[in-house]
Amino acid sequence: MLLLDAQEVTKSFGGLTAVQDVDFQIETGSIVSLIGPNGAGKTTFFNLITGFYRPDTGSIRFHDTELTTLSTHQITARGIARTFQNIRLFPNMTALENVLVGQHCRLHAGVLGAILRNGQTRREEETAHRRGRELLDFVGLKGQGDTLAKNLPYGDQRRLEIARALATEPLLLLLDEPTAGMNPLETRDLTTFIGRLRRDLGLTILLIEHDMNVVMGISDRVTVLDYGLKIAEGTPAEVQNNPMVVEAYLGKAEPMSRPVD
Repeated sequence: MLLLDAQEVTKSFGGLTAVQDVDFQIETGSIVSLIGPNGAGKTTFFNLITGFYRPDTGSIRFHDTELTTLSTHQITARGIARTFQNIRLFPNMTALENVLVGQHCRLHAGVLGAILRNGQTRREEETAHRRGRELLDFVGLKGQGDTLAKNLPYGDQRRLEIARALATEPLLLLLDEPTAGMNPLETRDLTTFIGRLRRDLGLTILLIEHDMNVVMGISDRVTVLDYGLKIAEGTPAEVQNNPMVVEAYLGKAEPMSRPVD
């Protein structure tokens, strides 16, 4: 069953067309990778899905909801969460506080409840704190709830950003270069963890990733962008052997497994 269906999506910035007439679908329960060289339009496409940008033309539907008319917080509330290429945590807040921020769209106490501190508000806060600690445990940050985000190692900051995204209770999780800056051991561990997100939480996952070992090892489908155009799509094996991908993205003489900047 289709979870996300984008049709003829185009986005330009002045004279630069970052995404051009892209059709793109994600099946429920799948792990899909979006790859391409720097400047191919990958992050722009993420931003279009999550409401940071609005397409000039085209449609993006999530279930039966048209996303292009919604704000970012409305899209989050409908079940789409993301991480960022450059980590965007609140550095001077604790790990638990960062996760609590992610839960905001699922909480019901308003300003008055926060002021009066009534029983319903206190119970909701207790539930949120308990859920936040559970998410920290799940991503491998057990006991780190009181640690300031800026004091966590780089790999743990990546995991914390995922925990914050999970706190929004997504159906579709977008990961923008989740292994960027990681050493081989951290990359392997996080790749395994991404598989757990689908297996244990039933999530559908879309990721941008430059490490081809990650892409080919975890993806059900791979879509390739080049200069904003979709040039290939298929299984990892099909994309790996596509001449257009080899020439436009990887280069004729380069092996598929090398990381690409």
